[in-house]
Amino acid sequence: MSDPPEPVEQKQERRVTEERYRALFESIDDGFCLLQLLFDRSNRPVDYRFLETNAAFEEHTGLRNAVGKTAREMVPHLDESWFLLYGKVALTGEALRFENHAPAMGRWFEVYANRVGAPELRQVALVFKNITERKVAEAKLQESEARFRNMADHAPVMLWVTDTQAQCTYLNQQWYDFTGQTEATGLGVGWLQAIHPEDAPHSEAVFLAANREHKPFRIEYRLRDKDGAYHWAIDAASPRFGPNGEFLGYIGSVIDIEARKQAEEQREQLLRREQAARSQAEEANRLKDEFLATVSHELRTPLAAILGWVQILRTGNLSEEKRERALATVERNARTQAQLIEDLLDVSRILAGKLKLEVSFVELRSVVEQALETVRPAAEARDIRLQAALDSTSGVMGDATRLQQVVWNLLSNAVKFTPKRGRVQVLLERRDSSVEVTVADTGRGIPKHFLPHVFERFRQEDGGTTRQEGGLGLGLSIVKHLVEAHGGSVSVTSEGEGKGAVFVVRLPLAVARSREAYVPPALQEVAERAGLTCPPELTGLRILVVDDEADAREMLRAMLEGCKAVVRTASSAQEGLRVLQEEPQDLLVSDIGMPREDGYTFIRKVRALPMGSSGRLPAVALTAYARVEDRTRALLAGFQSHVPKPVEPIELLAVLASLASRVSG
Repeated sequence: MSDPPEPVEQKQERRVTEERYRALFESIDDGFCLLQLLFDRSNRPVDYRFLETNAAFEEHTGLRNAVGKTAREMVPHLDESWFLLYGKVALTGEALRFENHAPAMGRWFEVYANRVGAPELRQVALVFKNITERKVAEAKLQESEARFRNMADHAPVMLWVTDTQAQCTYLNQQWYDFTGQTEATGLGVGWLQAIHPEDAPHSEAVFLAANREHKPFRIEYRLRDKDGAYHWAIDAASPRFGPNGEFLGYIGSVIDIEARKQAEEQREQLLRREQAARSQAEEANRLKDEFLATVSHELRTPLAAILGWVQILRTGNLSEEKRERALATVERNARTQAQLIEDLLDVSRILAGKLKLEVSFVELRSVVEQALETVRPAAEARDIRLQAALDSTSGVMGDATRLQQVVWNLLSNAVKFTPKRGRVQVLLERRDSSVEVTVADTGRGIPKHFLPHVFERFRQEDGGTTRQEGGLGLGLSIVKHLVEAHGGSVSVTSEGEGKGAVFVVRLPLAVARSREAYVPPALQEVAERAGLTCPPELTGLRILVVDDEADAREMLRAMLEGCKAVVRTASSAQEGLRVLQEEPQDLLVSDIGMPREDGYTFIRKVRALPMGSSGRLPAVALTAYARVEDRTRALLAGFQSHVPKPVEPIELLAVLASLASRVSG
């Protein structure tokens, strides 16, 4: 039986519905089509047929009159991925939303696919749009971004980009190479961790303020490199804006300016040094003029008194009492003038390096007591109390006369600058391996600004024509040199004007006594009898003596040849080296202070000779420089022993005998 005919009313309603559906179907902007999937015998989708399309279909696909035709008919080389995607929807009923490329059509599509009707119909409805322009724009954007990143990563500076929330979204490779950071540690606000902790808060504040106001900024900070060292850098950035003026964030660059900073610092240092040198030159010129004026005054003052009293004495009209007073005045002023001249000569010797020490065992207690007795009349005349506390076990090796000069200078200064009824204290004590002589007074003290200049030559805190005390300003500089020549040090402290001063001299016992050479018992007996017996170890030894002073060479030659040694002499380091290259020697005795090439350079060249010739030759340094650092420098240069001038024959022979035993051993 056939189905009954459709009622007219239903037929009319269905037609209206179809027309409404068709009108809606044609009005949408997206492409629409209904597909019938075609499968092969293995149930694999191989094509599909267009059952329905809307007007927008042709606009999005460029295909015309597609209804009733298959995809392969319309697009022969259509990518197989389309069949697989639609076949999955038809078989599973699972809707898909995807983007896919159709190379054969030269287009990109965004598609929503959904199965319609019974599963066995295998029909799929599509709503899609052509997104080719968007994809092309994205590709161009990606290409542009890739080009930017490539350029940025190869730029000679560090580059960075942030978004509108002040979060770093990009750092170029230069940043990562310099700081050692990675994207994980540098992006966001991690870049702040690479800035010096003292600079980071200020840098962050400047950046955030600029970000709020959308203004360019420029800051300097110290940036840590991957090795942990900090470099000064300039960070400069400008805001980015979109086509409509909307704020997009910042792009900036960081430049390492450490080399420039160092150059600027070097220029500043050079400028400061130049200014300091100019100031020193001006100060030296002022001090020279002031010193010459002081010398003239100090020499003329006692001379005026001497000449005046001599002329009065010649008249013969003085009473016996006045005559004695005149003679005492002449003598006192003559001694004052002699002391001034002696100070000038001492300074001259010091500057020329010719101040020599007569070294022997010195009991410091007796030295201090003699100095106290010398200044006592001057102290009593001013009603100044002298107080002393002296350790009896304080002997050192040194020059007794020069050490007494040191203590006398300090005591004289203390008495000179202490007012009437004041007090000067002297303390002598042993501290571990040192002896300390402390001279403290209750005088007018030393201003803090002058403390660093106390031991400088020709410097006086009160140096004008209105000064209250006489003197040339040389005494304390002489003290410093003499103390250092004994291997010691001198220092001064003062609480300020009106609060007195404290001078402390330190002489190292161990160092002082280390200058005593070991003298065998046989030689000690000879020394006691003031005779000289040659050590048998020197007999037949080849000894080279190098000294630029002819008298010193001949004295050493005579002494050593008298001990049956074979002696060769040289007047310079160059000649001495030539002798050693011509004929190996057993011992070397060399002066240190020689022209053109000193003993330190000479011994280094000797030590550079081959070990089999003279490279290991035992050597003794003779020098007038007797400080601790001089002895240390000689030993470090390559000498085995250090004997100060003037040379004591018994000491030198003992040292040579000791080294000779090593040669024979």
